[in-house]
Amino acid sequence: MFHARPLLRLPVITMLWLFSFSAAAETVDFELPGLDGKHYRLSDYRGKWVLVNYWATWCPPCREELPELEVFHNNHKDTDAVVLGVAMERIEMPRLKAFVDEQFLSYPILIAKPAARTELGRVPGLPTSFLVNPEGKLVARQVGPLTLEDLESFITSTNE
Repeated sequence: MFHARPLLRLPVITMLWLFSFSAAAETVDFELPGLDGKHYRLSDYRGKWVLVNYWATWCPPCREELPELEVFHNNHKDTDAVVLGVAMERIEMPRLKAFVDEQFLSYPILIAKPAARTELGRVPGLPTSFLVNPEGKLVARQVGPLTLEDLESFITSTNE
């Protein structure tokens, strides 16, 4: 079970991290196909923070946050955190691949059908991001765009 409490208050944007899950929360997992043809499991990233970002190419706030997520991923992928982007739209794979290449995204892009609920929880709008701690437990959800500063601050404050 979880208890709801705000985790992070951002003065620049009105969206908040919405949930904190208690230490007794169960670990979460999923498996999705990637744009590269591989299959990705969330549990493969245990030991690292994982930001799972649900987005779509047609979504302006999603496109706005992509460069920030790319920088975060590149700054942390070899040490303590990764980004997994989940494209949640009906789109032809060549078109999605071209978009990802144009955006210079290097983090894994996974494919999911549009849905209001995922293995991690509700996705009331795009972008929606879920943060999973190194133990594999869901610790936060953000509805709306994130910045590099948001992510760095949250992880730093959680590690203190």
